[in-house]
Amino acid sequence: MSEMERLWKPNVTVAALMERDGRFLLVEEETEAGIRFNQPAGHLDAGESLIEACVREALEETAHAFAPTELVGIYQWPRPQRDITYLRFAFAGEVGSRSTARKLDAGILRAVWMTVDEIEACRDRHRSPLVLECVRDYRAGRRYPLELIRHHG
Repeated sequence: MSEMERLWKPNVTVAALMERDGRFLLVEEETEAGIRFNQPAGHLDAGESLIEACVREALEETAHAFAPTELVGIYQWPRPQRDITYLRFAFAGEVGSRSTARKLDAGILRAVWMTVDEIEACRDRHRSPLVLECVRDYRAGRRYPLELIRHHG
């Protein structure tokens, strides 16, 4: 086993599937590849649980409160451009009100409610193939109890 293989670790991320009246809240953000759409999502910070990370990322990127209630899926995606593999935990939950006083994270241009048709129509501008896959899994009724995840703090 090479040194690189021994040191390799996936990038753990969380994503919030925020749905209201058949629309999903996505963020339009600046990336290395240009302006892209994504679920409110981000990296797990040291010491935080996956659920805490999802709540934080949703608030930072959309200014909406979010309370995860179910796990939609766990997705492993090796990004083709670089030697990065993402391990995404996608959550569904309750969307709260928007804080009008809160600014969105740096790089987030806006949070926008989109229908599934609108999400499908802009798939060439998705940050990753996981954006549409998570929405499709959510619509297919894939939901798992949060008890599947154990956090030992």
